[in-house]
Amino acid sequence: MTALPGISDIHAAAARLSGLIVETPLIESPELNKRYGGRILFKPETLQRTGSFKIRGAYNKLSCLSEEERSRGVVAFSSGNHAQGVAASAAMFGVRAVIAMPADAPALKVGNVRKMGAEVVPFDRFKDDRMTIVRPYIENGMALVPPFDDPAIIAGQGTIGLELVRQVKALGVSLDAVVVPCGGGGLSSGISVAVKDASAQTQIWAVEPEHFDDTRRSLAKGERVSNRPGHASICDAILTAEPGAITFEINRKNLAGAIAVSDKATAQAMRDAMACLKLVVEPGGCVALAALATGEIDLAGKCVAVVLSGGNVDFGTYAEIMAAAA
Repeated sequence: MTALPGISDIHAAAARLSGLIVETPLIESPELNKRYGGRILFKPETLQRTGSFKIRGAYNKLSCLSEEERSRGVVAFSSGNHAQGVAASAAMFGVRAVIAMPADAPALKVGNVRKMGAEVVPFDRFKDDRMTIVRPYIENGMALVPPFDDPAIIAGQGTIGLELVRQVKALGVSLDAVVVPCGGGGLSSGISVAVKDASAQTQIWAVEPEHFDDTRRSLAKGERVSNRPGHASICDAILTAEPGAITFEINRKNLAGAIAVSDKATAQAMRDAMACLKLVVEPGGCVALAALATGEIDLAGKCVAVVLSGGNVDFGTYAEIMAAAA
């Protein structure tokens, strides 16, 4: 097992990212506070550079490569947000980036990756093996930037947790829980390390799409399990086959649990984010807000942080969700 990232790694990542990323604010809605009977603080990574949290981990990973490694270029696979984080980071370092992206990835995300100067290699997410697609580039000397199961990636995402701890302290409140979208587990594991270091009693909840609840089922079984094939979801950003080995090792120790939410609940959460917070949030980025309505988290009289992890959604998809009846 690769050494697990710790709080010192997250502080080091924060130093590398200082001045390069947005320290996203905490915002709240009186309407949502009243609805859920607690104080809900939203961390909108939708406002982050590239429109999601992913640049944190991607830039930190590239920073940890040697100049010689970076000079050979980097390669990654992603449905869109990690792709944009890698593309932006590679452009900042002035190195080549090749990104394997599913052929059905949102056009907005694909277009943004190309605008940043990266090369896009399409693949079939249901038939093709992602490592098979990127292996020739790795064999030619390019460095792989994984989407989640890597200590430097996890440490970069953990900088959100450092910000949360600092921001709630400035507000004079303590966090009862943090609710985080979960795909492979990089975001939830990184945040959990940072928050638990400062506040061991704070609960960390991961949230996944229905039928893609590999972390929830893995926690229940005590070992990593894969998602069953044959399902689809609007939450393209967080559809992973199974938890990462490193991320699961952290999450099994730090998470209070994981929650699965339906596409219908996610769509309603997107409408709530627009109506109450005036924020455009993509489906995968809004599942943590959707989880509040499940009743699985104790919200009454509590102070809870909700991470809105990304806002990169195609205009047509967003318009359809907004127009649909609640």
